[in-house]
Amino acid sequence: MASTFTLPVSRTEVVLDEIRRGILTRELKPGQALVEAELAARLGVSKTPVREALKVLSNSGLVTFSPYKGASVCVVDAELAKSVYDVCMVLEPEAVRRSVERRSPDLIEDAAKALKEASAAISDKDQAALSLLNRRFHRALYRGCGNPLMVSMLDDLKDRAALISVVGWEANPSWRKEWNEHKAVLAMAKKGDADGAAGLLRAHIGDFLDRVLGAIGAE
Repeated sequence: MASTFTLPVSRTEVVLDEIRRGILTRELKPGQALVEAELAARLGVSKTPVREALKVLSNSGLVTFSPYKGASVCVVDAELAKSVYDVCMVLEPEAVRRSVERRSPDLIEDAAKALKEASAAISDKDQAALSLLNRRFHRALYRGCGNPLMVSMLDDLKDRAALISVVGWEANPSWRKEWNEHKAVLAMAKKGDADGAAGLLRAHIGDFLDRVLGAIGAE
């Protein structure tokens, strides 16, 4: 009987997941200072994995560093929301169109699984899980586009997009609306309608950005 070998999860990865969840649940507030010693004591680890996790989260856009204040939780403003969603609007529909055209083998299955888990997260009102599942659904659709650079560029935005989603949902918890829009995109993908899936996704991204900007109070 064949055995499977799983690499152990590093302490830094555990700390990374805990801090990310804290930010996405708003347990760690926007603009809040992230003091290494305090986080280490709270998580029962040394400062080293905390320091490494904060570096990763800085690169992904959840944490900002100041020369004078150190690390703090990123604050979402209109400029950030527009810049992130502008890139998503340009790249993601095209990536999804290509994925559907290529009939990527795991596209439908993985997207459907994320959608099913998102439905459970909606019922539990688990905002952090939902924001991450939201990005997992999107990635399942675009990762088979055949362009690794395009996938990498979209992956680099996933934490920022998750944080922006949280801001939008705080003002208007429209989880079920997004879930239904995802379901419609997936239905187009199942049919092999690449242009239809891309068009619905573009509208989905644009509508959500409008709601986020409304929540922030941007003109």
